[in-house]
Amino acid sequence: MKKISLLGSTGSIGVNTLDVVERNPENFQILAMSAGTNVDLFAEQIRKFKPKFAALFEEQKIPLLKEKVADLDVEIFSGEEGCVTVATIDEIDIVVSGVVGKAGLLPAMEALKAGKNLALANKETLVIAGELILKEAQKANSNIIPIDSEHSAIFQALNGERKERIKKIILTASGGPFRTYNANQMESITVKDALNHPNWKMGSKITIDSSTMMNKGLEYIEAKWLFGIETPVEIVVHAQSIIHSMIEFVDTSIIAQLGIPDMRVPIAYALTYPDRFECNLPSLDLTAMGNLTFEVPDFERFPCLQFAINAMEIGKTMPAVLNAANEIAVEAFLNELIPYKDIAELIRLVMHNHIPTKLNELQDILDADQWAREETTKLITVAH
Repeated sequence: MKKISLLGSTGSIGVNTLDVVERNPENFQILAMSAGTNVDLFAEQIRKFKPKFAALFEEQKIPLLKEKVADLDVEIFSGEEGCVTVATIDEIDIVVSGVVGKAGLLPAMEALKAGKNLALANKETLVIAGELILKEAQKANSNIIPIDSEHSAIFQALNGERKERIKKIILTASGGPFRTYNANQMESITVKDALNHPNWKMGSKITIDSSTMMNKGLEYIEAKWLFGIETPVEIVVHAQSIIHSMIEFVDTSIIAQLGIPDMRVPIAYALTYPDRFECNLPSLDLTAMGNLTFEVPDFERFPCLQFAINAMEIGKTMPAVLNAANEIAVEAFLNELIPYKDIAELIRLVMHNHIPTKLNELQDILDADQWAREETTKLITVAH
């Protein structure tokens, strides 16, 4: 039985992971879990899955959490340090990182240092610190198994093949809710509009990222780190979200991974790898699907995609700055402090104002991240 530490249990990935565990109680045990701020749901999850260890990122809410689970035998930790603790417990076999944003970086890095296998849904970890993360994984002989549906698809298509035989990665994108919008329609997008994804049920931050196509830009960077910096990555818009990604090999053969748009499938694969277990989910009915379509992404309407590609090409601290500026801009939009179009404009300005520096250690990334957050916040304050 695999013992799991689940980071970000109250988010979309966390909830889906717990569903997979609940369907396979003979194969998996939640030994430890962490959450950010949602005390009520976290307490319910602790009561249901009975982990031995739990951590809440928001330290002020620890007394309330302890009160809610006072009758249970669970050790409670707090803050970022507590999240690191539950990611590095000796008995853990695999750590699932479903944390949103930069908050997932340190627990993931420390889990790898502790020799844990890492099932990674938090793409920001590789976006902002890919080189350092891969070094730690190699040093500890730990595996990084991607959970993102696109990277899981590539990982599966590559099974039994050598990375050196890849001609290019074809990363598919749904195009989000505004795929067919014209320039005028893009001017009046509301928070409600942006949170209405046509195919996937996700958390608010990643849903907004999908609407701007920043999510695909972050996945572009993640794919480069996971499958080879020099490997060409082509992005194609595939509105049906049935082909999750493809690999073209040097002989021009293309292998694709298809499936229903349900995150429980790649989560289950990450937990069972190199095996597969029955998921008890609906099978994909290709005849019911009809046509599968493919389009070239529109970089003018969705400039965030180009910003991410540029950040990866520039390297150094620029991907960290891209990510931090995006996190602050998306939060401001969700709080209705800025219009939708300002998300991309803020990221552009912050990247323009940044002088990239070389990454020698984790602190270089943290410094760039902090600078970008302050710079983005300052620009929002000045403009409004």
